[in-house]
Amino acid sequence: MPSLNNLFGFLQDWISGKLSGFLPPWGVTLAMMVITIVALLLFLVVTVMYLTYLERKVLARIADRLGPNRAGPLGIAQPVADVLKLIVKEVIVPARADVPVYFLAPVVMVAPALLPYAVLPFGPRMVPADISVAVLFVPAVTSITTLALLMAGWGSGNKFSLLGGLRAVAQKVSYSIPLLLAFLAVVLVSGSLSLVRIVEAQASYPFLLAQPLGFIIALICCVAEVNRSPFDIPEAESELVAGYHTEYSGVGFAMFFLAEYIGMFTVSAMLAILYLGGWHGPLLPPYIWFLIKVYLILCVMFWLRGTFPRVRVDQLMNLSWKVLLPLSMVNVAVVALVDKLGLRLGFLPGLVAGLVVMAVAAAVLRTRRRARAAAAARPAWQVREA
Repeated sequence: MPSLNNLFGFLQDWISGKLSGFLPPWGVTLAMMVITIVALLLFLVVTVMYLTYLERKVLARIADRLGPNRAGPLGIAQPVADVLKLIVKEVIVPARADVPVYFLAPVVMVAPALLPYAVLPFGPRMVPADISVAVLFVPAVTSITTLALLMAGWGSGNKFSLLGGLRAVAQKVSYSIPLLLAFLAVVLVSGSLSLVRIVEAQASYPFLLAQPLGFIIALICCVAEVNRSPFDIPEAESELVAGYHTEYSGVGFAMFFLAEYIGMFTVSAMLAILYLGGWHGPLLPPYIWFLIKVYLILCVMFWLRGTFPRVRVDQLMNLSWKVLLPLSMVNVAVVALVDKLGLRLGFLPGLVAGLVVMAVAAAVLRTRRRARAAAAARPAWQVREA
């Protein structure tokens, strides 16, 4: 069992030992970097392929359908067929496109989506670079995709694409603020910006128990950051055809698709690391526990897509600026207060404080909703007099 728990560490030592027999130290380091990058790329490509399969199966189950069932047993070869189809499709460039911007947008979309995996720990000794500011590094590099969405909208020379790009920029900027404040509360408790140190700080209990409000805020913001339903207004097909990637086909569309699902896996990994204890768990190897938690969050995203209708633009912005941002600021203040009091009761003070804040917030929202309903029910002449 110890060998399984540290399987990738043993593989790393074995490969580097073999390479050191005929390469200088700098050559071994360079070769290990290349091997790590190739392994991560293969893992991400295969993961994205079968995330699409898993999502279609989950949505089919929700809608009482079968889902993919033609290509291979249980439709297991459907992702391979989809990839081949996208590769061989013709790339059509719009006549009014800004060609350099049009072709650069998918590249700018994919490259930042890959960078977080340089610092995400899948388990002990399973992180390419354990930097001391990893919590800031991940949102910083993924925010570059906002520029790619705007480039895609502008470069396509299409009004629907431009509107989708502008919506995407507004959405990502709006939800990144409460998301970072939710992450800040985790940093306050753990005392570190390193993702490895944060996971190690959850050896006794996951931070979800100490910060339930922060987890809910972060989950909502992560779903919005990757443009997933019910927050997929940048590509709302009933309004914008397909949004910012309306004019993309073939490989260009595939790159946007790849970046979207890599982003989903990234935000799910961040939530698993910051709130669910990362690789901690009994019996199974650490990396298996990590993947179980990540796929659990992904299944929640699939469930949200199959359950909730798409929100309006004004509802999307109101949720961020009028609900999530104030709640995230209150959450940071409450977590800081509980941490300053230094109560030796484990996760109980944070759990109780978080539940109290959620109860108060729910009461305030319910009161406001009733007040609006009462105002709407009043006769028009009474409203004018008021």
